[in-house]
Amino acid sequence: MEKTIAQKLDALLKLQSIDSEIDDIKKIRGSLPDDVQDLEDEVARLQTRMSKFEETVKEIDKNIAGYKIAKKDAEKLAEKYKKQQDNVKNNREFEALSKEIESEELEMQLMDKRTKEGKDQIDGKKREMEILKEELDDRKKDLAAKKKELAMILTESEEDEAKLNKDREKQSKNIEERLLISYDKIRKNANNGLGVVMVKREACGGCFNIVPPQRQADIRNKKKITVCEHCGRILAGVEDIVVKEEEKVVRKRATPTRIAAAK
Repeated sequence: MEKTIAQKLDALLKLQSIDSEIDDIKKIRGSLPDDVQDLEDEVARLQTRMSKFEETVKEIDKNIAGYKIAKKDAEKLAEKYKKQQDNVKNNREFEALSKEIESEELEMQLMDKRTKEGKDQIDGKKREMEILKEELDDRKKDLAAKKKELAMILTESEEDEAKLNKDREKQSKNIEERLLISYDKIRKNANNGLGVVMVKREACGGCFNIVPPQRQADIRNKKKITVCEHCGRILAGVEDIVVKEEEKVVRKRATPTRIAAAK
């Protein structure tokens, strides 16, 4: 059976009430979920940097080990050429071996230089790693504190939120899909989460702009779904202002007698 406009609006108002309660619970959490996510991302980023530093240090260590092996090889060759000099037959062979010895000695000096540079690089990386580790430890402490705070809030509210989510799911089934999609879209764009409001004191309950009398009459009749021409929120009804008349104490005051002088 097709629901009347009044029934549809009533269903939307009930859904809005549930959503507002869920929003209130989320407000209690504030920015904590986002803070936790940001800290988790930061910790992951710092851990990645630390891993890269460690990989770089390992690579430099590996290179240093290679330099040391290359230096030993150069030492062995230099010693070999020196021994061969003892058995040369002419100056030409002696000079050729001398050049080889000189080349190997230069190679040894180069390996020493590269080894020193590598060790200096490792020292620099380790200093950076110490600073990074302190920063990482601080972020981990912040993350643990934020997670603990969020867990406490979630523990206090998760039961209520779970019930409200079930209520929302149940209530959503009472609303046709097209209308539900429109409502969710309006709520998403609204800064206060209100997609369905009442007209209060002749103004939209969402943006507080004045609603013309004729439009209020249409809203009261509930013959069609009306939206605020300023903010696009669904206007579900008009709240009548109940004015309580104050009891006025009327005091009798003496009225001066007019004396008409007739002459």
